[in-house]
Amino acid sequence: MILLTGSTGLLGGQILSLLNDSGKEVRALVRRVPSQEELMMRGIKRPELIEWIVGDVTDVESVGRAMKGISLVIHCAAFVSFKSKDKAEILKVNVNGTTNMANIALDEGVDYFVHVSSIAALGTIPGKALTDEGDPWDDVPKGSVYGQSKFLAEREVWRAIGEGLPAVIVNPSVILGPGDWSKGSSALFKNVWDGLKYYTHGVNGYVDVVDVAKAILFLVERRVIGERFVLNGSNLDYKKLFDLIAESLNRPSPHKYVSAFKGEIAWRLFAIKSFFTGNDSLVTKETARAAQRTYRYSSDKIEKLGFRFTPIEETIQKTAILLLKENTGNAT
Repeated sequence: MILLTGSTGLLGGQILSLLNDSGKEVRALVRRVPSQEELMMRGIKRPELIEWIVGDVTDVESVGRAMKGISLVIHCAAFVSFKSKDKAEILKVNVNGTTNMANIALDEGVDYFVHVSSIAALGTIPGKALTDEGDPWDDVPKGSVYGQSKFLAEREVWRAIGEGLPAVIVNPSVILGPGDWSKGSSALFKNVWDGLKYYTHGVNGYVDVVDVAKAILFLVERRVIGERFVLNGSNLDYKKLFDLIAESLNRPSPHKYVSAFKGEIAWRLFAIKSFFTGNDSLVTKETARAAQRTYRYSSDKIEKLGFRFTPIEETIQKTAILLLKENTGNAT
């Protein structure tokens, strides 16, 4: 049987759907069991193949129950946030949770373990055109708590590999796909839909959620052990990304450039507003600075094994149509 964590998230939900379509029995560790309506919306056609275990990756007892009799673990659960107030929870879920998963997988003699990390756990080498799996971690360009947590979580998996756990690590770039467009990467589409006017000259990597799910199952089939793989479909500057999203949503493109200096002012103003209103800030220091930086990633390693990524234009168009259908009842 397969144990999947994070099955209620964007990526985990896609993995669950693919496994369900292929007739695989899955045990899902969740904080809350989804309703039948939610499962139908995710395209789950055979819910009888899914066993739900209510628990949490930070709870050793529930992880232990979930891991009994498991041959394959796909660990997707993570807390994604770039807010300083979430530091303790980020480290608890991403680091301690992964430690629990890896340790108990070792104890239970799991046959294969897939850890979903992030490009945030990769380092960058000055002057190098593309970041890949071999670049060592550094604190300077990606000094976010989230990035640190994913690096520390990876370190726990590497430690477990050294102790005999057959495992592989994947590092997806920014994952695009339909979901709750009020949060995560789907909020990029919501912001453009709402009339986003601003852009920066930063560059980042993007990948289709279906590609990430398929790449994970691709590596499971090949039983690659003791390696990690960058999963990145395309590198885009933010202006190009927003132009593609705007075109797919039939909305105006952002047209006001925000310099690094203006970005520094913006996050401070948003922080002051957040202090007085009690609402979360729309722009944080980490997101404002990240938006000005250039990160380009290479997926050559997995592509040399024969895996192919969806063109980013196709991903954005497909995501826009599904988000509009799910959130507005309309589709372009």
